[in-house]
Amino acid sequence: MAIKTIDPQTLKADLPAFKEKTKAFYAGELDKGAYKGFSGFYGSYAQRGGKASMLRLRMTAGQVTKERLAFTAGALRKYHVTKLHFTTCQTIQLHDLQPDTVCAIMEEALDHAIITMGGGGDFPRNVMCSPLSGVEPGEFFDVLPYAKAASDYLMNFIKAEKMPRKLKVGFSNSPANLTHATFRDLGFAAREDGTFDVYSAGGLGNNPRFGVKVAERVEPARILYYIKAMWLTFCAYGNYENRGKARTRYMQESLGGAESYKKAYLEKLDEVVASGEDLTISAAPVLSKKPGKPYSGSDARVLPQKQPGLYTVVWHPIGGQPAPDVFCALSDCLNEIPEAELRLSPDESAFIVNLSGDEVQKVLELTKDSAKTVFESSVSCIGASICQVGVRDSQALLSACIKAVREANIPDGALPQIHISGCPSSCGTHQIGALGFRGGVKMVDKKPQPAFVFYINGSDRQGSEAMGQEVGPILETEIPDFLVTLGKAVAESGRNFAAWKTTDPEAIKRIAAPYIA
Repeated sequence: MAIKTIDPQTLKADLPAFKEKTKAFYAGELDKGAYKGFSGFYGSYAQRGGKASMLRLRMTAGQVTKERLAFTAGALRKYHVTKLHFTTCQTIQLHDLQPDTVCAIMEEALDHAIITMGGGGDFPRNVMCSPLSGVEPGEFFDVLPYAKAASDYLMNFIKAEKMPRKLKVGFSNSPANLTHATFRDLGFAAREDGTFDVYSAGGLGNNPRFGVKVAERVEPARILYYIKAMWLTFCAYGNYENRGKARTRYMQESLGGAESYKKAYLEKLDEVVASGEDLTISAAPVLSKKPGKPYSGSDARVLPQKQPGLYTVVWHPIGGQPAPDVFCALSDCLNEIPEAELRLSPDESAFIVNLSGDEVQKVLELTKDSAKTVFESSVSCIGASICQVGVRDSQALLSACIKAVREANIPDGALPQIHISGCPSSCGTHQIGALGFRGGVKMVDKKPQPAFVFYINGSDRQGSEAMGQEVGPILETEIPDFLVTLGKAVAESGRNFAAWKTTDPEAIKRIAAPYIA
């Protein structure tokens, strides 16, 4: 089947309404709640304080082609955008935009086949994909073509009635499970035999749930049947009365457990198949670049691809916030490199793929602002200084922690990548971090003080998935000191963090206890 896709130009018919509502909001004629409910469809929200807006550019499967990269860099330059963010859903957010700017970029993006619609609100969100799919040694198979096909199909539901809130779909190419395919609203986890296992009704945030495995050994050509079945299942059983429970994961409980949910889902799958609608697809990976001169260096940010003589450079801007001038310079560089492109990762890293040895050196130099240690590659949502619903400024906390750890000379490996969310929504994926922090409060002398709730032992690896265990709240001002203390204890053992934790599983709690008491 040839997938019917939305022509981005047809979406321009919706833009006058957005411009009108945005003008009304900034004129004080529309309250923030009403505007948020409207603007989410367009992939835009007003920032905290109501003086500027953000815009989310969907990057299907995290793939930022040279054309998408060039458009984004051009918008940064043209409109003097000073803040951007790589999100955990593999999109690019532009921040601190004035009304005319957000409207202009939204319209110009459509001219470059970048759709912002559905980037927020109750719509299919950006389809996620393992960032190194197609180039990663050891992957089960290249899932990128199927993620792109799923995205094209889901865009047909962008204006469908009775969608669940935030329908998130992910594809993983290996048990690393970077896209959390086993606990998304719908996830396709690659198998070594070239098929998918399908998981449904999972998600992070309030009432977190691992997905229910609803099918095994699904032929990739048939993934769209499972997507339509997901939509029909929610239409039939989703909670539309309580917005807080209008997510697919709540159906596990409302339908009486995982097995009952699976039964209901498979009944809808049978309906889709019985309808006679042809939803089979064909997809094939494409990589034509020939290798050049080998890379002879030893930089840990350089990864060999499964294609001999080609390489990937890892770039992790601190907090997922690249400097605009670096982003633009990288775009200029990649524009001259055949087949090169940027891939966004769910941990806010970026991978520049399909480079020869000579090209690697250029990209390494341009991205030398990258995180220097595992800890510096930690994950943080955009935080309460910008997000309306945020409780705490997660980005400020991350900056303070990195500064303290650097000043204490904590060696690389003594602390893991941590995950920080400004609120319970888990945009910073705090629930699956080895160490996680979630914005909250702590009572001190009967007065609420800024704090983050501390979590440990989360994991997203397929086969050992675990939601983090809540330990307790730590004052925001004391978290950097806690991490330095923890890092010193690990360093003194002569082991890395993972090995140290294994030898004494209760040690983290003991070190945290004085900060939580």
